[in-house]
Amino acid sequence: MPADAPLTRSSFRKLSRITAPQQLPELPERHWTDAELTRVRRGVRARGMDERWHVFAEDDTVFVHRSWSGHGIYEVTFAPVTEDGSEDGGGGWRIASAVVEADPQRYRSRGAEFERVTLELVLSAAVLGEPAEELRARQEKLLALPADGLPGSP
Repeated sequence: MPADAPLTRSSFRKLSRITAPQQLPELPERHWTDAELTRVRRGVRARGMDERWHVFAEDDTVFVHRSWSGHGIYEVTFAPVTEDGSEDGGGGWRIASAVVEADPQRYRSRGAEFERVTLELVLSAAVLGEPAEELRARQEKLLALPADGLPGSP
């Protein structure tokens, strides 16, 4: 496969699909440009033990898997938006829906806000290479809270 070809499920040795999908009640509000979405859809492969995520797209869905286990953690679909936020195209893209793995044997969710922040952080930092300092700081604050004290935790 050419180095610039988009990654696909077959680009990885072991991946498993989400077994217990749970709809994310809180989605990132970021609007993604055409160029950013193209980069997200091209995917990313973790290059070492410090990198935690594999990302690739199939049809209209972006899949986010843990690099160590190969478990699917998020599945995301995007929708076009306009500058005023409506869905008639021309103003980039937004996350229209997303699910997270809810099987505690495969992934331990820390609540709706944590999942919203983590999903955006993975796409912004791991895929696009952005510093995403505000997202990292918010994730660290959420990690410092006891799990039952997180906003949106079960």
